[in-house]
Amino acid sequence: MTASSPSGESFTMLSNLDRFKKDLDSLIETGSQLENSIQAKCYPEQFKSAAKKKFGAEAEEFIAALPPFATTYQIWYSKAKALIAQLLPDRLADFVRHYEKPKSRKNITFENYRIEDCVLGLTMTRGWEKEKVVGPEGAIPHFQQQLAILKAVRARFESSLFDISQLVIADLFDSELATASELAKKKFLRAAGVVAGVVLEKHLAQVCKNHSIKMLKQSPTISDLNDRLKAENVVDVPQWRSIQYLSDIRNMCAHNRQTEPKMEQVSDLIAGVDKTIKTLF
Repeated sequence: MTASSPSGESFTMLSNLDRFKKDLDSLIETGSQLENSIQAKCYPEQFKSAAKKKFGAEAEEFIAALPPFATTYQIWYSKAKALIAQLLPDRLADFVRHYEKPKSRKNITFENYRIEDCVLGLTMTRGWEKEKVVGPEGAIPHFQQQLAILKAVRARFESSLFDISQLVIADLFDSELATASELAKKKFLRAAGVVAGVVLEKHLAQVCKNHSIKMLKQSPTISDLNDRLKAENVVDVPQWRSIQYLSDIRNMCAHNRQTEPKMEQVSDLIAGVDKTIKTLF
């Protein structure tokens, strides 16, 4: 989609739907590379043999180009987790479970070995002969399940049953924040703060809805929504404090006529709201 700025310059805008599709395709491609990487790490001879059959003389080059699993996985996991939280939240707990070691675990076995252990390079042995119990290979089926969940998200895009309402809302929020930024640049600080505050309030209401959190008030404020999210452990204390700070600035812009908001405060509000709508689902 192409649009023009007030100055006449052309720029390209991708809708959130297009951006999510692009990010998903990139993550799935990286996931495939990571699957090859961990296979190559755990079963080097078998993987090398299979690569030679498939790529011939280019097998060595293919293997050398594979990303290091541990470091690349951490970036991949963070991005994939955020997308799944937004687009397939009912599978988020499953996705995380394949990464995190069980809290009740006392002994490490093949059954309870997780990707977190693999990233740390953990290998368990027993006895004087150091018989191997489990190592990084124990993470392979868990990563394959995570990749399958991510592919399920991609399949949902192609389904006619996919509800794009939240993506449309996200587009509207981006547009409203852009309006707030323009108002701030033109020194309409109170108006900018009020617009950004409306975006924050709407988003927190949607997050409560996503987590089936019922509100006690018919028209809850940002603080009311923030408190409920904290009570339900959707946000932690630092997040709660950050959102409360944004709420205070918004209230200053909307209600406190004794104190004029400063540009730095309104800028903090807009930036904080932008971060919140992109990281809190």
